[in-house]
Amino acid sequence: MSSITVVIASYKYGHLAAHCIESILAQTKPADKILFVDDGVGDCSHLPPIYPEVEYILRDKNLGTVENFQDMLMRVTTERCMFIGADNWLRPDTLQILSKFKSDIVIYDIIVTGDTKKGLLQRHGHEMTEIGNGDLYWSRLNGHHGSMLYDTKKAQEIGYKRFGQNNPEEDLYLYNGMKNLNCTIEWVPEGLLYYRRHRENYIKN
Repeated sequence: MSSITVVIASYKYGHLAAHCIESILAQTKPADKILFVDDGVGDCSHLPPIYPEVEYILRDKNLGTVENFQDMLMRVTTERCMFIGADNWLRPDTLQILSKFKSDIVIYDIIVTGDTKKGLLQRHGHEMTEIGNGDLYWSRLNGHHGSMLYDTKKAQEIGYKRFGQNNPEEDLYLYNGMKNLNCTIEWVPEGLLYYRRHRENYIKN
């Protein structure tokens, strides 16, 4: 099996990040490396003593999503890589399942949870179904998402750059660029990522 780095990106998610880290550490196939980045907020300093097996980049200044992701991507040395927001989490067998696929990009389905989850229905309702507990199952058969597993060297060749005006959509830029390199793509029809939709990114004092 190829080596995998999971990059956990936090911006005002310090109060949620431990849940995400726990979900990576609990994987049935362990990640070869876990990189955690706090993009200049300063609410994650409590994490290194609790999870010393994670490598931390705690920025003094905010770089912004695109520049932050690009810097983290260029730090990865394993064969494959995955980014995840620190407010989200993975099913315990995610890396084990995805490692079986050899394509340059591996996409999988998402479980959307949280108190503002229904807001996505206006834009993506044709791709979603409601499951028993009120959460949404989001099929990514015909699309990308920010936590794809991908070949590191090919991703580094393209990099993260701004794609849209209002929303940077850096993950779409990377996906399209890798497609233009004729990278191979596979889709796993299982909900492996729990995507938390919530009103606030942080707890106000």
